[in-house]
Amino acid sequence: MILEMKVPSPGESITEVEIATWLVEDGDYVEKDQAIAEVDSDKATLELPAEVSGIITLKAEEGDAVEVGAVVCLIDTSAEKPEGAAPTKEEKKEAAPAAEAPKAATESKTYATGSASPAAKKILAEKGIEAGAVSGTGKAGRVTKEDAIKAVPSMGTPTGGSRGTSRSKMSMLRRKVAERLVEVKNTTAMLTTFNEVDMSPIFALRSEHKEAFKAKHGVGLGFMSFFTLAVVRALEMYPAVNSMMDGKEMLSYDFCDISIAVSGPKGLMVPVIRNAENLSFRGVEAEVKRLALRARDGQITVDEMTGGTFTITNGGVFGSMLSTPIINPPQSGILGMHNIVERPVAIDGKVEIRPIMYVALSYDHRIIDGKESVGFLVAVKEALENPTEILMNNDVKKALEL
Repeated sequence: MILEMKVPSPGESITEVEIATWLVEDGDYVEKDQAIAEVDSDKATLELPAEVSGIITLKAEEGDAVEVGAVVCLIDTSAEKPEGAAPTKEEKKEAAPAAEAPKAATESKTYATGSASPAAKKILAEKGIEAGAVSGTGKAGRVTKEDAIKAVPSMGTPTGGSRGTSRSKMSMLRRKVAERLVEVKNTTAMLTTFNEVDMSPIFALRSEHKEAFKAKHGVGLGFMSFFTLAVVRALEMYPAVNSMMDGKEMLSYDFCDISIAVSGPKGLMVPVIRNAENLSFRGVEAEVKRLALRARDGQITVDEMTGGTFTITNGGVFGSMLSTPIINPPQSGILGMHNIVERPVAIDGKVEIRPIMYVALSYDHRIIDGKESVGFLVAVKEALENPTEILMNNDVKKALEL
């Protein structure tokens, strides 16, 4: 029996995906539920599991864009698993360097590394370029005619260093993110307002309670729970920031679905913490950890990245001091966190060294006025600088569920 495997729908509104990588080769024997391909949509990268066991016949190439419901491979379920079945594509890749070593050694005897073909020598001589300054793509590093044509004379002192280039196709996810970022810049009246936060009170709370918190709840007491709950409070105070444009209308929400920007293996991903207004410190930390692990492992689903009302992004984990984050459409606001640096600040007329974080709010000025944007960011600052009173109602142990 021949089974036609079709592309399943990754989520609502997605009509097309791209075959990013085949994890098996044409004619391989596959087991049921074995991952046979990675497919990119404009929102996520997902694994495609084999629906049955059998011999596979591929009907689409890597890089092909295929519609949801289209047949991408056939599986012959009547075929028996051969003894000593051929290794998978990934296993072949791992074994390839060892298998190719003797061949490379043989080729190196034929051509010296950096030597040029006769045609290449002529072209390089006309350009005044030494063959040794060109990175060859031929066998054993031999400089080919094409390498010579592409070679550009150095405008400075020749160093003999590598000047190679590479070209690779961007994933559908990254291309879609790029399109959306450009669209935001072109279709919104985006502005950014800044402030600074003295992180001393949060440092003190974490230092005192983080060990007990982790021992009881199994997750660390990080900064994200403080920032998420501070944002939820500010959104309730300034509901326009928790709104978005829908044609000629403004759509506002009475709930807070907070998108958390994380860096995944396929690029930027933005999973959503649902109804963050109902979560405690423990609840936020547990959900952030769960979503971050799923994004890192490539298991995040489209549904988990859809429907946020406001976004938090943390460039500080990469060392960013200050930035202007770009709005995550169709949302109207995004809060940017940055690194924490000890800075001299004036406290009651005296200079003290405090751990300071610069924060940034980018917003769509079409529906959020300056008064609301500045007020929102000040409210976030107030909550972070006085978390015991504002976020914990003066009962730290109850708020942390200790």
